[in-house]
Amino acid sequence: MSALANLDVLDLVLLIACLLLLGCVSGYLAGLLGVGGGIVLVPGLHFIFESLSEKFGFSTENLMHVCIGTSLAIIVPTGWSSARAHHKRGGVDLDIVKRLGLGIVIGVVLATAVAKDLSGTSLKMIFATAILFLSFLMIADHEKFKLGNELPKQPVTGLAGFVIGVLSALIGIGGATLSVPYMSMYGVPIRRAVGSASAMGLVISIPAAIGYIYIGLGQEGLPPFSLGYVNFLAWLCVIPSSMLMAPFGAKTAHNVSVKRLKIIFSVFMMIVALNMWRKILMP
Repeated sequence: MSALANLDVLDLVLLIACLLLLGCVSGYLAGLLGVGGGIVLVPGLHFIFESLSEKFGFSTENLMHVCIGTSLAIIVPTGWSSARAHHKRGGVDLDIVKRLGLGIVIGVVLATAVAKDLSGTSLKMIFATAILFLSFLMIADHEKFKLGNELPKQPVTGLAGFVIGVLSALIGIGGATLSVPYMSMYGVPIRRAVGSASAMGLVISIPAAIGYIYIGLGQEGLPPFSLGYVNFLAWLCVIPSSMLMAPFGAKTAHNVSVKRLKIIFSVFMMIVALNMWRKILMP
C-alpha cells in the first residue's frame, strides 16, 4: 500500500475511469462473443497499470502477477452469477463438474505455487503463447474434431481438468475457453458445456484468487489498493461495469454475424500476443 502516499485525486479519478471503461469493454465482449473476461482483462489491466505506474510510483516488476490475480478475483462474482443462471435453466451438469473438478483444483493449486517463483516476464511469455493458441481455438469448428460421444473415463478426464486448471491459473481466465471445446469434442451439447463451464469457472477462480492474494502478501511496490496480487480498486470498478454491459453485448449478438466477429477478435488476440512477444524480445 506504499503507493497510496503518491496518490493525487485527479490521477485516481483517471485510474478509476480507465478501469470502468475496461469493465465495460470486457463485459460487452463477453456478452457479444461469449469469451471469458480474462482474455481482455489481463492485457487491459497491464496496459492501464503500466501506463500509470510512474504517476503512482509503484513497480512494474510483479505487475503481471497483479493483473492475473485480479482477473481471477473478478471472475468469482461474475462466474457465480453466470453459474446460478445456468443452473436455474438446468444447464449445469454436476457430474461433469465433479469429474473435471478435482483435476482442476490440483492444477490451480500447483499453478499458483509455481507463479510465486515466476518472473513477470515469464508470465508474459506464458500468457502471450496461450492466447495465440486460444485465438485459433476460438474460431475452430469443434464439431469437426469430435473424438467421441462421451467424456473419457478417469484418469484421462482428471488429467484434462488438471491441464485446464494449470493454464487458467497461470493466465487469469475462468477456463471456459478451454473446457467448452474439450466437452464439445466429446459430444456434450453446447448449452450443457457452457453451463458446466460456468460452474467450473468458480472451481478455478476461488482457489486461484485466494492463492494469488497469499503469494503476494508482503510484496513491495504493488499498485494502490492491492491485497497480495489482487487489486481491489480494479475489482470494485470492473465487476459492476462489466455486468452492466454484458446484456448489451448479448443483444447485439442477435443482430450481427458472431462468427465473423469471433474471427476479428481472434486476429486482435493474435496482435496482442505478438506485441507482447515484441516487447519481451525487444524491450
